Amino acid sequence: MAKQVFLTPTGLKELQDELDILKVEKRKEIAEKIKVALSFGDLSENSEYDEAKNDQAKLENRINEIEAMLKNATIIDENEIAGDEIRIGTKFKVLDIDFDEEVVYKMVGSAEADPLSGKISDESPIGKALMGHKAGETVTAIAPDGEIQFKILEIIK
Repeated sequence: MAKQVFLTPTGLKELQDELDILKVEKRKEIAEKIKVALSFGDLSENSEYDEAKNDQAKLENRINEIEAMLKNATIIDENEIAGDEIRIGTKFKVLDIDFDEEVVYKMVGSAEADPLSGKISDESPIGKALMGHKAGETVTAIAPDGEIQFKILEIIK
């Protein structure tokens, strides 16, 4: 059984857009690279051909990965999220106690995770620790670097 993927409407659109680009533009680019490489002749010593075929394999793997995610996607209706605890789709502010730094995050499914832009996965150590908690609570996450403590300051509506 395939893994269920949780997506926000924005995440769904981003994956669909990426899939369209890969199928239409990137496939065409790689087909052209292969065609050019074939024109060089002898394939046994043709590094351009090998590279183009590797690019094609990576592209097809990513297309298959996105199609599988979309097939198994559960879309989170952000308007129906209970407002008092952290769930997928919730935006919230925490205080990183060790660094005395306030950070705003949005909890998303693993397919949408992008920690550098404030989107953390419900499957990450920090995401798992914060799920289901409410404003005012202090939570300890066990991360690869050790324990990290967060105080949940606010659930943002």
